[in-house]
Amino acid sequence: PLAAAAMAAKRGTDEMRDRVVLGEFGVRNVHTTDFPGNYPGYEDAWDQRRFEEAFRVDIIREEEGALEFDMVGIDAAIANAFRRILLAEVPTMAVEKVFVYNNTSIVQDEILAHRLGLIPIRADPRLFEYRNQGDEEGTEIDTLQFQLKIKCSRNPQAAKESSDPNELYFNHKVYSKHMTWVPLGNQTDLFPDADFRPVHDDILIALLRPGQEIDVLMHCVKGIGKDHAKFSPVATASYRLLPDITLLQPIEDEAAEMLQKCFSPGVIEIQNIKGKKVARVANARLDTFSREVFRHESLKNLVRLARVRNHYIFSVESTGILPPDVLVSEAIKILMGKCQRFLNELDSVPME
Repeated sequence: PLAAAAMAAKRGTDEMRDRVVLGEFGVRNVHTTDFPGNYPGYEDAWDQRRFEEAFRVDIIREEEGALEFDMVGIDAAIANAFRRILLAEVPTMAVEKVFVYNNTSIVQDEILAHRLGLIPIRADPRLFEYRNQGDEEGTEIDTLQFQLKIKCSRNPQAAKESSDPNELYFNHKVYSKHMTWVPLGNQTDLFPDADFRPVHDDILIALLRPGQEIDVLMHCVKGIGKDHAKFSPVATASYRLLPDITLLQPIEDEAAEMLQKCFSPGVIEIQNIKGKKVARVANARLDTFSREVFRHESLKNLVRLARVRNHYIFSVESTGILPPDVLVSEAIKILMGKCQRFLNELDSVPME
């Protein structure tokens, strides 16, 4: 009995250390507790070799503009640092100054400038420097210049009875494709094969009617999302913990079918064993944890819902300026730079 009690206690401790458990009314074991000396019998002191053995990154899905990868064996603080750096500290180029020479459209100048600022510009920010504080004039190393010059006119060939603006007018929709790059200084030599333009050609900027025109010059500068959301290189960057679903006893027939409906499609599969329908967990990763199972009295004590504490599923969706894998490696470089700066600070502080 003593050995059994010790085993049960160890299982309970392991669950507390490794799993975040979802109950009907709340979440248990939320906080990280594996600090050195917190658990007798566990070696929790930081050890680089042990960390390197346990740590891994698995690329799960990589599409154009989206990346899903697993980061296993790290703490929530590090995972969250990556997420926040992706959102707010990886630089991009965006429209910062708009010089309005003529705007007779119904969109006010400042609204137009704001809309232009939010258009993602396909330009590698690593090719440019940050603009110095107080610099009004941009130079070729820190500024990209775009022009938008468009005038709406009537289509003389349009049918008399037509009421369709697409037939009646020319240039009545101003799109991001109308923005053209105007090289500054020696930029044509600096970037001989560059194709600086908005990421998407079909972003609607304004609507015009005959006689109305827009003539603006834009300066794009390098910036970070902390300063303004327009500089953020990602549409979303988020992580979730890997779901872990355990069936505490065999669930058969109608109960199995009911259980299958409590989870996202593909999580629970029903097998036919000796003429009985038996539920098993097929792929817990697909579950969104709606906790629907807790609404059924007959099922709620047969299942344990948990999340693996140190297994993070990241999804990074780029705005299209840089591919998501480049964004992640840039975020890692930024975090390394922060660590290095901190170490340099520590070295430069005289010890008392």
